[in-house]
Amino acid sequence: MKKRKISTRSVERLSIYRRALLHGRHEFGASVFSHQLAQACQLTAAQVRRDLMAIGYSGNPNSGYDVKRLLSSLATFLDSQETRPVGIVGMGYLGRAIAAFLSNRSDKIRLVAAFDVDLDKIGLSFSDVRCYSVRQMSEVLAEKRIDVAIITVPAGDRRTLTALARMGVAITDADAPVVPARSRRRRTGNTRRGSRSAPARFPARRRRS
Repeated sequence: MKKRKISTRSVERLSIYRRALLHGRHEFGASVFSHQLAQACQLTAAQVRRDLMAIGYSGNPNSGYDVKRLLSSLATFLDSQETRPVGIVGMGYLGRAIAAFLSNRSDKIRLVAAFDVDLDKIGLSFSDVRCYSVRQMSEVLAEKRIDVAIITVPAGDRRTLTALARMGVAITDADAPVVPARSRRRRTGNTRRGSRSAPARFPARRRRS
């Protein structure tokens, strides 16, 4: 099966579908319809169909999905995926919550770096993930081979989004699927820590007491 770049949320849902199918084998029988699987997973039938189509699997309108073949397709996709290193840009309340949520949750997604402009956060670790300055972003992304970034900074900050896309990083925010990044470009030179020619900047959020 040809590998497809899909969002980390879709991968999580595909894992949920597999668990539901394994636990409900006797209940579903030889075939299952999207609305049945959706009900078992507390999702919509349309979402189930979109996720399964993303891995190249479609059912029959009259008989639904063949459970054995569906489980085989899910296993082929999920078990063949290498661990994907992920970074978070913006370590406010939402960023820290996402870091805690992802910590040790999946062996397919590994949070390896966080970025912020707040000097009080830079150098600290959140859920065992080190927070770096955004000025170090290009250097850290290359060193840790990060190709997916979760954005929690204000949506109007286009500099961060543009910089990440130019570095070949797929972008997702807390409420949206992954945006396909441009093909990775070969980088030249080194990015020094604290350099004024930062690839991305975003306004710091107000600190709450």
